Amino acid sequence: MRVVVVGGGVAGLAAALEVRSQQPGAEVVVLEAGDRIGGKVAVSEVAGLPVDEGADSMLTRVPDGLALARGAGLEDELVAPASGAASVWSRGRLRPLPGGTVLGIPGDLAALADSGLLSTAGLYRVPLDLVLPGGPVEDDVSVGDLVRRRLGAEVVERLVDPLLGGVYAGRADLLSLRATLPQLVRPAARSRSLLRATTEARSATPPTDGPLFASLPGGLGRLPAAVARASGAEVRLRTTVRRLRRTPTGWELTTGSAADPARLTADAVVLAVPGPPAARLLADAVPAAAAEVAALEYAGVAIVTLVLGGPTPGRGSGYLVPAVEGRTTKAVTFTSRKWAHYAGGPAVVRASVGRFGETRDLQRSDAELVAAVLSELRQAVGPLPVVLGSRVVRWGGGLPQYAVGHLDRVRRLREAVARQPGLAVAGAAYDGVGVPAVARSGRQAARDALRQDGRHERHVAGDTAAGPA
Repeated sequence: MRVVVVGGGVAGLAAALEVRSQQPGAEVVVLEAGDRIGGKVAVSEVAGLPVDEGADSMLTRVPDGLALARGAGLEDELVAPASGAASVWSRGRLRPLPGGTVLGIPGDLAALADSGLLSTAGLYRVPLDLVLPGGPVEDDVSVGDLVRRRLGAEVVERLVDPLLGGVYAGRADLLSLRATLPQLVRPAARSRSLLRATTEARSATPPTDGPLFASLPGGLGRLPAAVARASGAEVRLRTTVRRLRRTPTGWELTTGSAADPARLTADAVVLAVPGPPAARLLADAVPAAAAEVAALEYAGVAIVTLVLGGPTPGRGSGYLVPAVEGRTTKAVTFTSRKWAHYAGGPAVVRASVGRFGETRDLQRSDAELVAAVLSELRQAVGPLPVVLGSRVVRWGGGLPQYAVGHLDRVRRLREAVARQPGLAVAGAAYDGVGVPAVARSGRQAARDALRQDGRHERHVAGDTAAGPA
């Protein structure tokens, strides 16, 4: 049996590892268009220090990331953050991120008041949620629309929007409640009060014994290569798949140039690529699915890394910057304080730039972005040590936007794909953007693709028969 995984990011590599677990004798081939594997999980040096280019940690509450590290033989190397206290730049200075929230939606009014994030008027607006008319949430809505109606605009602008922006580089007014805050869906359907729903959601979340996040010394970017080795897959870099075609016995993938094409047959295929290439490859085989994934929008981001010759500035693990503040920087991580394995060396600071619908900042030169981040960082934390090195990594179209109705779109897409035995899709476009979520997506896609069990429907051109080949 041959299984081809298109895409060598975390989702694709997790799929390859799952195939090896489910079908030890299968031939697994990973086709990656770029010149390396890992997608947005990669590490490279800045001023001689290994620093992640994209994701620098993974959530431990979702077990699939830990399972991926375990399968790659790295579980014993995982480390917890040394500092977890974060702040928000609001109304002229850094203020502590209040506890008791669900992705910024407050559930503890005392903690919210103590933080000083909101103005007096904004703070007094929040408890009106308990008496305002309205019904429970029955349909999908945007997070921003719900929070603004129940708790006021300031909670959206200074808490929810920066936290959602940190995860999705998106806008709270455009992101789906059901897709981004699933733990709040049932409580919000039972109570018209968002404060009560948030309190219920928090109490329903089981406490964790250990830290919420984990990484690897030397960078989380070490993970993809270890997963690829453990999978035993044949990895082909710089290999773009131009066409996916159904055959009576499985699938045919066309690679190479139009003048010199190469073809590869497979019993099962996992498409673990972002929306645009997924839509292109599905266009012939599953046009209904292609239309659904083509409608997905993406946000571009840039990560600016600074290595400073002195102690780590600021305090805590970092801070978020609300869009309403009108700054270039979206978030800052004090990496050398967050992770103990950087202790004793130069300070490492990472800043995130870019929000959905904003492209102007991403079009600036590397030097301009570094200068803007440094200027805003000095305003937030004061004088900085000398800059020993910097790096700008741009992730154009890097983060999918889960608009209202996203889960329905994914359901329709998967129903269409499921009618084609031996085919499945995986990745951040569907079920979540963090490492554990995309790993879970890849593992499930591998199991779905393998369910064809050597049998295929004759869905070749002009043939609509549904019997096994």
